[in-house]
Amino acid sequence: MKRQLLIIACLAIAVWQATAQKSKPIVPALPETAGFSTERLKRIDNAMNEWVQKGWMNGGEALIVRDGKIVYYKAAGYDDLDAKTPLSKEGIFRIASQTKAITTVAIMILYEEGKLLLNDPVSKYIPSYRKQMVLDKFNAADTTYTTVPAARDITIKDLLTHTSGLGYAMIGTKESNAIYAKNKLTAGIGGTNESLLEAMTRLGTLPLMHQPGQKWTYGLNTDLLGCLVEIISGMTLNDFFRTRIFEPLGMKDTYFTIPKEKAGRLVNIYTEDQNGHLIKSTGNLLNGPVGPDYPLLQKTYYSGGAGLSSTIYDYAVFLQMLLNGGEYNGKRIISRNTVRMMTMNQIGEVPFRGDDKFGLGFEIVSEKTGDVPSQAGTFSWGGAYSTSYWADPKEKMVILFYRQLQRTTHWEPAELFRALAYQALND
Repeated sequence: MKRQLLIIACLAIAVWQATAQKSKPIVPALPETAGFSTERLKRIDNAMNEWVQKGWMNGGEALIVRDGKIVYYKAAGYDDLDAKTPLSKEGIFRIASQTKAITTVAIMILYEEGKLLLNDPVSKYIPSYRKQMVLDKFNAADTTYTTVPAARDITIKDLLTHTSGLGYAMIGTKESNAIYAKNKLTAGIGGTNESLLEAMTRLGTLPLMHQPGQKWTYGLNTDLLGCLVEIISGMTLNDFFRTRIFEPLGMKDTYFTIPKEKAGRLVNIYTEDQNGHLIKSTGNLLNGPVGPDYPLLQKTYYSGGAGLSSTIYDYAVFLQMLLNGGEYNGKRIISRNTVRMMTMNQIGEVPFRGDDKFGLGFEIVSEKTGDVPSQAGTFSWGGAYSTSYWADPKEKMVILFYRQLQRTTHWEPAELFRALAYQALND
């Protein structure tokens, strides 16, 4: 009997230790303690400096976490090329579409609270989405169009998987760009002076780009999800993020509007002139009247698809929470089974990108994907201004690579960085 009690006690201690370890915050550690080679990580130093010298980027920042241990966290290059101001690790970046994963978590929090079902029609919450129409023929000369009835109302799951048929304003197809522009809808960045509900209600009166569930189309789905969070929770998306996600996780530098005392940490954004040389961007982001200072402006339209700015460290904390099964530093945000739902194939055989699939808010590496080092199940996305992340559950690894570039012709550093991160594994 005593032996059985001793075994049970030992098992309980082991479970407690494993849980406690998972709950700990990410901390700096020697690379070798997390299965990395210090020597091979130096290849990242060399590569980032080379990309700066070649003019592929003004500066960049990289962070690698494995099993909760920070093994690489460095910045290279400049925040201001002319003044030769170094890029700081404390820089706040415009993360644009990396906002989408956070909005997805917000929706799943409400799902766990019994406030919604994923198969709920959006029309249950916003009547303008009832009996929508689908674009049939479009006349580019005068932007007129004809429609056919939608086979069904779009659902919350359609929004989470980008299979609803909603398109993007400003950065979408010629059809969605024209139709949405005429109706004063934006891609979310910069926001407007109207409420999120006003804009999303108007979106519901416009045609879908295709029948619900038939295709994967990147669009304003996550802005609409953010609007649903506001309706169902009774809070602004800004307040919901702050109280339900950012404060519990200790994400102290993630905002829709960066406070004045931190405004100096907003990283400069660069673009390329006609000769391919880097120049500081001064306006007209996303092909529209949005200036680079939009993260500093007060707003009432909180874009769940693109509106946030953050540090690379804050976002690493968010991803580590997901790798931990929804918990971080003793705070549970969502359950492990909800994380499983978010990070599994949710689009079936709907075509996406090569062999990759799409979950709820994430691109998912499939078993068939053979041209990347990431393990199957790795979930990822990025932002319009050259920020990227990958979270690999099998390797227990989070890797992030941030630049701040508009319309760069040099996309390759992000994928090169991913390869460099994986080659440094030593176990």
